[in-house]
Amino acid sequence: MSSSTGAETRPKLSAELSGDELSRWYWTLAELTLLARELGVPRGGGKAALTERLRAVLDGAAPPAAPPRTRSAGLQLAAPVNGFTVIPEGQRCSQVLREYFRREIGQSFHFDAYMRRFVAEGAGCTLADAIAHWHATRPAAAQLQEIGSQFELNRFLRDWHVEHPAGSRAEALAAWRAQRDRPRRPAAG
Repeated sequence: MSSSTGAETRPKLSAELSGDELSRWYWTLAELTLLARELGVPRGGGKAALTERLRAVLDGAAPPAAPPRTRSAGLQLAAPVNGFTVIPEGQRCSQVLREYFRREIGQSFHFDAYMRRFVAEGAGCTLADAIAHWHATRPAAAQLQEIGSQFELNRFLRDWHVEHPAGSRAEALAAWRAQRDRPRRPAAG
């Protein structure tokens, strides 16, 4: 679509779009989920997988298979916990753990990639082991980390602030809104 200024405007997300047109624009996961519901497309597997399934259906092809549903985590830790508490299989980064780590580590504690992975893969380890892991990973965590492609807003904001170090959050978010409303690539011609 073109506006009176010649700039393209983002189309309405609907079953009338082609797969290529879907891919040309930024859509939130919530928007894609609504379209998937409307079209009867499985919604699991994250934004990239959902986009690929929607592309296929919009182009009249069979969608790639949805990932198998995982069973919900088993029994989760409940308060009170201490350093001797063992992390069970399937433990999530819960409020119980957050509160414990903030008490033991301090208010600067947050579940970063290192701690999320430790909790997810640390069945059989103790919470004292998790605290030791937190302290051991602080030098690596302080380094600039790659932001996953699924976190488009975070990647944009990081890059924008590098280019505009004195820019405000409001300016960065306005730039993001303008960016996401432009096509990702030109229409196929």
